[in-house]
Amino acid sequence: MADLPRTQSSSSSASSGVWYRGLTTYHWFVFTVASLAWLFDCLDQQLFLLARNSAMKSLLPPGMDPIMYGGYATSIFVAGWAMGGLVFGSLGDRLGRAKMLALTVLIYSVCTGLSAFSKGWIDFAIFRFLTGLGVGGVFGLAVALVADTLPDRSRTGALGLLQALSAVGNITAGVVSMSLGHLEAIRTIEPGTAWKYMFLFGSVPAFLCVFIQLRLKEPEKWVQARAAGKAIGVKFGSYGALLGDVRWRGRALAGMMLCVSGVIGLWGIGFFSPELVGDVMARSLLADGVPEAEIAGHRTFWIGVNSIVQNIGAFFGCLLFTRVAQSIGRKPAFAIGFVAAMVATVGYFQLFNGRGDIWMSAIMGACQLSLFAGFAIYLPELFPTSLRSTGTSFCYNVGRFLAASGPFTLGSLQAMLKAGAITPEAKLMAFRNACSYMSVIFLVGLVALAFLPETRGQPLPED
Repeated sequence: MADLPRTQSSSSSASSGVWYRGLTTYHWFVFTVASLAWLFDCLDQQLFLLARNSAMKSLLPPGMDPIMYGGYATSIFVAGWAMGGLVFGSLGDRLGRAKMLALTVLIYSVCTGLSAFSKGWIDFAIFRFLTGLGVGGVFGLAVALVADTLPDRSRTGALGLLQALSAVGNITAGVVSMSLGHLEAIRTIEPGTAWKYMFLFGSVPAFLCVFIQLRLKEPEKWVQARAAGKAIGVKFGSYGALLGDVRWRGRALAGMMLCVSGVIGLWGIGFFSPELVGDVMARSLLADGVPEAEIAGHRTFWIGVNSIVQNIGAFFGCLLFTRVAQSIGRKPAFAIGFVAAMVATVGYFQLFNGRGDIWMSAIMGACQLSLFAGFAIYLPELFPTSLRSTGTSFCYNVGRFLAASGPFTLGSLQAMLKAGAITPEAKLMAFRNACSYMSVIFLVGLVALAFLPETRGQPLPED
């Protein structure tokens, strides 16, 4: 698809100079609020991933596979995420980014806390779906808020850093997991209950809503565009306008497939690394003579270590992607990123065998999550103000309906590969191979790039 002309005249986002130079106090406030909303969002996501297996073991009757039902819970969560993204992305363009951001943070915070009180798999899945509704709305709202408020020259650096800071939320979740794993190991808390405390901790971000509601204003660019749009009948937040206008339809559909590749790669494969790490570490600890009663606590601890290492890698991967996207363009940066993510994911799931391989988590985290810095930078550059939150959320979240099938596919593929497997080693190898085969999904992103424009150095599009 050829690049479309842009009518907005403003300084290029690739202008020379440090991106944050000259920002006002209010610019920093908006960036901070948006970054914290997404950081705490990712904290909640990661707490779920770290607590998922333990929660399933606690909530399921004996004989039911916790990994399989953990995959089902993940799919339900991702489906809620997709629906929330669609709803709140549209409402963000219609009613305002700031108002909807406050509401979405409140939803995911409260429902994360309620997950701790689940009595069985069904109510747990319901709370995860509701949490997903809030989680899904935050990304599109946060990046649209920053893109519309900060100067064009600051946009790329700010959005890349916003995504990089999400790794801090993930790392915090890892620290929480390690700490609670230690408390389990020394019997300060009852073994097998750490997951409940993780979800309670995740409810803390509700307090962020207070600060959003007190001082955050709607972007002046959005206010002016909405007033002018009403006079000439422009539909804000309309999926009909997004998909009915040839200028934006192709970008929306190709952008969706770009995100599908990264989202399935992360949520359908990469975020199942705790299951691999937990099994590998448990076997290693038993071989070292650690009492079986202490294994659960140590297992939780090492899953937390894996999360921290993975997200330290993610932080630097996001910053590196931002630099590459600024230097050589969005599309070349994505092309490199998708290939690197596929290679790193296959290597991790085939070669990770113990504590000495924990560094591999950083490599996979850097390669997989750097793509999401690209989504934060690139997606707002594809759509006009009237559709910026809608289009960004459409690309990032509609694909999650497809991505929700990832855990199901992984579970089914794993079940097929381990058919007839008797030993734990054979079952673990089936899991490794299932993850490796699914890594081909990253190549879908390369295909999508062929139908998308290069936006480096260009102002945001307008109607």
